[in-house]
Amino acid sequence: MAAVGTLNSSTLASLNGAGATTQTANEAGSADRFLKLLVAQMQNQDPLSPMDNAQVTSQIAQINTVSGIEKLNGTVQGLSGQFSQMQALQGAALVGREVVVPGDDLTIKDNVGTGTFELGSAADEVQIEILNAQGNVIETFKLGARAAGINDFDWKPTSTSGAATFRVSAKADGATLTPTALVRDTVRSISTSGNQLTLELKNNGNVAYSDVRSFT
Repeated sequence: MAAVGTLNSSTLASLNGAGATTQTANEAGSADRFLKLLVAQMQNQDPLSPMDNAQVTSQIAQINTVSGIEKLNGTVQGLSGQFSQMQALQGAALVGREVVVPGDDLTIKDNVGTGTFELGSAADEVQIEILNAQGNVIETFKLGARAAGINDFDWKPTSTSGAATFRVSAKADGATLTPTALVRDTVRSISTSGNQLTLELKNNGNVAYSDVRSFT
């Protein structure tokens, strides 16, 4: 009698084909089909070349691996849903509060401009360039040394007319750093889409929750 042969990866894949619809039913069905095929294989094996224990153990380990992956996927999906709910609750607590997010807008109040930036490491020298709406530099000034982290600055010119945004550059021991321009704004509302939590800001539109550097 001809040998049926071993169960290969494509056979295992067919056992697991239904995948993501009804996980518990799939696991039971896949295991049942696997055992039936294994029994049929053993019943119809070549008596002159029977399956050895290592071969049977290997095939059982394969079906256990497939079943384990299905369970792991289900667990990850459940954790993902819980994480999204937690994010939504955290985001709702930010409504009405001030957040710091990437952006290069200047805040002008009482003829004084203020801006925020972040340094990955301490800088010996920080320079700020003030730009108008067309992107042209209208004034440049130095702040001196600044520590790593989030920093604020005030710009007190004779007139802030035409000022719109700023650009920041920095150096440490002669090496050029890459600071990030930030903006302070107030959260008006939040929205969720899939696993993405978005904050609607008063002056700077929508930003991802993951972009928030700090809040007060």
